[in-house]
Amino acid sequence: MDSKLEEKKKNPFRFWLLTAVFSALFLACWFLYWETRNQGFGTIGNIVGSLPLSIDVKNDTQALAFLIDSIMHTDGREKTYLILFQNNFELRPGGGFIGSFGILKVQDGHVTEFKTHDTGNFDGRIPNTIEPPYPMKETIRISSWKLRDSNWEPDFPTDAQKASEFYSLGGGQEQFDGVIGITADVLSSFLTVTGPVEVPGFPGTYGAGTAVIDLERQVEQGYIDQKIDFGERKSVLGLLGRQILEKVKSLPPQDLFKLFRVLIDDLNRKDIQVRFADGTLEDAVLAAGWGGAFDSKWSDDYLMAVDANLGAWKTDSVMKRSISYDVDFSGETPKARTVIHYENTATEKTFMVKDYQSFLRVYVPEGSFFHTVQGGVTDPVYGAFMGKKYVGTLVQVPLGTKKDVVFEYDLPKALERDFYDLKIARQAGTGDIPVTISILSKDGSRTEQTIILDHDFVLSKEGNK
Repeated sequence: MDSKLEEKKKNPFRFWLLTAVFSALFLACWFLYWETRNQGFGTIGNIVGSLPLSIDVKNDTQALAFLIDSIMHTDGREKTYLILFQNNFELRPGGGFIGSFGILKVQDGHVTEFKTHDTGNFDGRIPNTIEPPYPMKETIRISSWKLRDSNWEPDFPTDAQKASEFYSLGGGQEQFDGVIGITADVLSSFLTVTGPVEVPGFPGTYGAGTAVIDLERQVEQGYIDQKIDFGERKSVLGLLGRQILEKVKSLPPQDLFKLFRVLIDDLNRKDIQVRFADGTLEDAVLAAGWGGAFDSKWSDDYLMAVDANLGAWKTDSVMKRSISYDVDFSGETPKARTVIHYENTATEKTFMVKDYQSFLRVYVPEGSFFHTVQGGVTDPVYGAFMGKKYVGTLVQVPLGTKKDVVFEYDLPKALERDFYDLKIARQAGTGDIPVTISILSKDGSRTEQTIILDHDFVLSKEGNK
């Protein structure tokens, strides 16, 4: 048995938690859908069109309304979706480790079937024939690439296709109308609208800031002190989903709209990523920026840092990150220096956290040339992906320590123009990351800016050279 399967048997919590998260999300969407129809409004979009909103907010909200209406209203046809539950406490390039997945079938607003599956069990049906991407074999000791590790690229369309392929390799018979990826952070998002939730028969409350960790602690340890039977310890998860739904049902009409804003924020943050087989729906998703797609068309300066937690349990729950990016146009060749700062805030090993280990890849413009890579524990590897160059190295951050990983490189000469555009892309599943940007222009003047990377960020600057 490989190390991943052994770990899943020790800690099956992620399967049940993310199932509860998605159930709460879908039930709330289902309620919104039928509530608007029962009130005679026809579609959610009709309500949105009548609200006094800014153009950007209205466009986002109408796009979401269109997607919900399209998923729920199927003109008599049953549609099938693959749901990938991604635990971002164990960060992966596509959002988080896929501890479980669901098969959802809907027809005209009704759920005709919803089944969840543990990937550890399902992957046993997949032949051991596919070599895992570097450095999975070397770090987590797996012999073959399978569904649980399928989201290896920072591009959800690629990951969704790969997950579907592994599903077929495991004997799955469904043809999917779409693939939806969702992280555990969506639970916290919903609780910001409903407020803290109490679960009958269990102590304490579950609020937006700590619900996921509190649930993990309850299911793994708390039930012992509370003298709750082992077989009943996970009942808190289903009960929590029901309590959230009841809170949603009791919200006043003006607060129901807040759920739309929460869902939009989750989509913009890539905590929810969507891929549709239908071309019209997929075009709407990509136009809204909700497909989790890697930007292969961006031709200016570009930066994306992507972590893959390999064998570090749920340590991403306690990791802090920040980024500094310095670009220098004062010499013959434009130069860049990127520093990824890590802090492992845990001070002792627990059932959730330990020393951190991640395979870090940094994506930069094609034509860049790396001079220095410092802070990793392995020799850097280089590659290309969708029109960008990347460098990767294994990073280790022991408990209670900090680590800087430094990349120094030349940027393409083509960036020397009378304007400067920079895109910093956010990895799905990461928290809010402070980023400091410093630009030294051709004339020696310097500009600095600090942002919080909570979604993809674009900087446009005229005359910076």
